[in-house]
Amino acid sequence: MFVVPADRLLLKFWTSTLAGWLALGLAALGVAAVVTFVDLSPRVQGDFFFAEDDPQMEASREVAEAFPAGAQLILRVAHLGGGDDEYREAIVQLTTDLLTVDGIESGFSIGTDDPSNSPLFGRILLTPDPDATNIVLQVDDTDPQVLLPRVEQVVEQYESDALDIVVSGVPAIVELIRRSLYRDLIVFSLAAVFVFALLVGIVYRDVAIVAGTLATCLVSVSVTLLVVQGLGVGIGLLTANLVTIVFVLTLSHVVFLTANWRRAAGEDRSSLILEALGETWEGSFWSMTTTLLGFASLLIATAQPLRELGVAGIVGTVTALATAYLVYPSVLGRWARVTPPVTTEAHAGTLGARPAVLGGAVLVVTLLAFGLPRLDTDPGLLSYFAPGSELREGLALVDADGGSSTLDIVVSDPAGGSVDSREVYPRLEALQEVLEADSAVGVVLSPTLLVDHGRTIPLAGFLPVSMLLDLASSAALGGVALGYVSAERDVARYSLRMRETVDEPRELVMARLAERGEGTGLRVDVMAGLYDLQAQLGRLITSSLKIGIGGLMALFFGVALIVARSGLIAGAMWVCLGAIPLVILGAFGHARIAIDIITSPAANIALAIGADSMIHLVIRVRRLVAAGSVTPWASAVAQIGRPILGASAIICAGFGIFALSSFPPTQRFGLAVIIGTMAAATMALLVLPRLATAIHNT
Repeated sequence: MFVVPADRLLLKFWTSTLAGWLALGLAALGVAAVVTFVDLSPRVQGDFFFAEDDPQMEASREVAEAFPAGAQLILRVAHLGGGDDEYREAIVQLTTDLLTVDGIESGFSIGTDDPSNSPLFGRILLTPDPDATNIVLQVDDTDPQVLLPRVEQVVEQYESDALDIVVSGVPAIVELIRRSLYRDLIVFSLAAVFVFALLVGIVYRDVAIVAGTLATCLVSVSVTLLVVQGLGVGIGLLTANLVTIVFVLTLSHVVFLTANWRRAAGEDRSSLILEALGETWEGSFWSMTTTLLGFASLLIATAQPLRELGVAGIVGTVTALATAYLVYPSVLGRWARVTPPVTTEAHAGTLGARPAVLGGAVLVVTLLAFGLPRLDTDPGLLSYFAPGSELREGLALVDADGGSSTLDIVVSDPAGGSVDSREVYPRLEALQEVLEADSAVGVVLSPTLLVDHGRTIPLAGFLPVSMLLDLASSAALGGVALGYVSAERDVARYSLRMRETVDEPRELVMARLAERGEGTGLRVDVMAGLYDLQAQLGRLITSSLKIGIGGLMALFFGVALIVARSGLIAGAMWVCLGAIPLVILGAFGHARIAIDIITSPAANIALAIGADSMIHLVIRVRRLVAAGSVTPWASAVAQIGRPILGASAIICAGFGIFALSSFPPTQRFGLAVIIGTMAAATMALLVLPRLATAIHNT
């Protein structure tokens, strides 16, 4: 039971007018502190899936150290009107202006290099569309958040009816994702808060409850953001939704506190608060425990965004419980209307097993579960942008022309020979042909293209391969060859731009490329780059779903045993809770909706919501049984049903706002929580009571 303050004066103060105003003031102070001290701008790095010290980054670090080469921005410039001379002149001037931008190291275009005679420039500058060419910019390590606006400022001066310019490349995609996250963090978090407040008002029709709910949730969110920043966890891919997640976690405690306040039958406001706290605390504590353990399971993930969400979720879970029990009662107990307690025992009725309800639930869950094998946990980069949008279409053009995701393949001779030798070099040429012939591969840059380009220079065609590579490795030519062959000439690097529009699992593509590479007589030593990191992330998302949900289910069974004090009822709770992720993931699988890294935690959140409902329901049943109720499950549903439905409606409406986002991962995140919340309410109110009744009757 909840431990009440021994000092009645302290309790009186807790429900006093001063305490109520202090709670509202604390909410305002928290918001002001967040605005002043918390950096809400999401941080998305070029390797935004992992931290630098993650084991998945080892291959990328090795390649970067062995073959120093910066990232690239690719500008696709389409010729919409006017003469060819005007188009070329515009390209020349645009390239010149871009090369003056801080952060741009070098650049190539048809205005600086002739692609007609060069195999190298022909591949990187020309496109399948004769009316479009590329400008390729080599960039330094300037933050994309700083670099891209500089580039866009130059581009804006040239965009017209005659030119259509699309900016792509990993730095551009990273910055565009960051902007979408930031816009959604601000706009949709504020909109969700407004909708939550509106629906709380509609459900309870009490200004004090609305004000107390908002104040409590704002304090919870503010404290969480301040603590998380103090721990060094910034706003990133997943923590961009932290405001809404913490709001929902806090709202769950508030809803059940309010319901028990309205059911209480104390003599004064202090007694009502004490009774409400005592009735709610056990359920809230165990609900908090299961949610906290769910977030804690993310700490073992090797993807940085998942670990960050784990830390932030733990902080938010504890803060939500603390603020709900310290802040909300001071407003609720002071200003909320006192209503006559409602007795549900008299009209609760009885619950039969109703095989049709149980059978229907089993059938629906089973059918949805067949969608699990179709679940897409490895979506392409373009899936982060809305289909049909101008941005998505532009990036898709660049992707179709030559690919948009980088993949490095490092090869060597199995016998240890030099890659520029007469025996090994022909195999490098064969590998170039093999890679370019693959449908998933766009542009391929390699030592053989450098050599072929060198041979277009007068008299250079008579030089041996080793000498051409020596010249290209010299400081006079910027050491360009060192980005593709090692100084010792024992390994060579192929830099690929992979097509994200190809609907094929990355692991299969990479396995095929490795097999074909070895088929040329070379050994594939390393495969790295963003494309590889995305493939690893897909595996980690799948693993995280299994470990996170599986671990939470195992832990929940232990909590269910403590709460229900019955192995059979705990088993029924466990079965009902397990249906929630099956419904979410199965529905996404059937609909072929991607589960990206931003969407993946939604199942855990829905599980937490489902656990809340079931824990409070079973605790209510246990107490009704102790009080001698003859229809404990029916009475519990009558008492807890409205709070569960009210909370579910508020959560669904709040997350429903995310459907209006222009950022598909945010849309998918909101949809997943909505599906899970509806499934949780159904399981708690329809399936669990009837399943428990059937077990009891047998």
